[in-house]
Amino acid sequence: MEDKILLAHGSGGKLAHDLIAKSFVSALDNPLLAQMDDSAVFEANGQLAFTTDSYVVNPIFFPGGNIGKLAVCGTVNDLSMSGAKPLYLSLALIIEEGLFLSDLKQVVDAIRTTAEEASVKIITGDTKVVDRGSADRLFINTAGIGIIPEGVNISGSNARSGDKVILSGTIGDHGIAVLSKREGISFSTELESDCAPLASLVAEMLKVSRNIHCLRDPTRGGLATTLNELSEQSKVGIRIEEAKIPVRDEVFGACEMLGFDPLYVANEGKLVAIVAEEDAEKILKAMRRHPYGKNAVIIGEVISEHPGRVVMKTLLGSSRIVDMLTGDLLPRIC
Repeated sequence: MEDKILLAHGSGGKLAHDLIAKSFVSALDNPLLAQMDDSAVFEANGQLAFTTDSYVVNPIFFPGGNIGKLAVCGTVNDLSMSGAKPLYLSLALIIEEGLFLSDLKQVVDAIRTTAEEASVKIITGDTKVVDRGSADRLFINTAGIGIIPEGVNISGSNARSGDKVILSGTIGDHGIAVLSKREGISFSTELESDCAPLASLVAEMLKVSRNIHCLRDPTRGGLATTLNELSEQSKVGIRIEEAKIPVRDEVFGACEMLGFDPLYVANEGKLVAIVAEEDAEKILKAMRRHPYGKNAVIIGEVISEHPGRVVMKTLLGSSRIVDMLTGDLLPRIC
């Protein structure tokens, strides 16, 4: 029979030490983690960004990724949205008794490869095992620290009238990919989550301009909720055009069938940038040269009218207010 996680793996005894050594330290090895102290000690100069997040996605494996890849991407992206260069992550896992060790290995392998792509190191962590039925296979918490380069000032409160709104690519891919796996929905072509670490994309954007006022990754609540958050924080209005928002045919079809609006479906590898009008085109060109921004497009602008509101010009030429998500469109999506 295939080896599984036992409650004893969380006891702090030999099985726990063996699990940590074989499943985590060997896979994620680096000098800071190898110290095996209760906290990691490191040096950093300049302004720091710090974030934390938890991941309870169901199912833990989905087209284009798994909970491990999602955990690294989510935390790296949160740091990147402040303009920071991500450096170090912590990794804490709550594992349900009975999880196959082969599944755990697959998750840890994804954590390693994604961390390598994002140029971050896992330097501390924790493992807990809970009774069967007390969790849903595996939950992950991560925290991250990054350094913000001098001269970078990115905040959700920095949008100004006249700024352009840039979207890095198609929306709704992650939410519909996870839902398709969960509910057994099939497509004529394989739809995968857009889950990706965006630090290198942001770095390329900052190389061509520091006139990036706001960055945000439109995760839970989708593009609509993110734009509303930025509009409220900056006390400005935002006007977008439906015709300019890229949506894959598979996502559009699934949303139409299920009664969803793609504007509210979660993403895990996209960003929204609000940038100064005079630098918008060169930032857009830099984004399109990057694999994670090749489908970037300007979808709207910041306006002084109706502060705190997002208005969309529809395909029919009319205008409608785009509100925040109400309720939970797709639970357990990240």
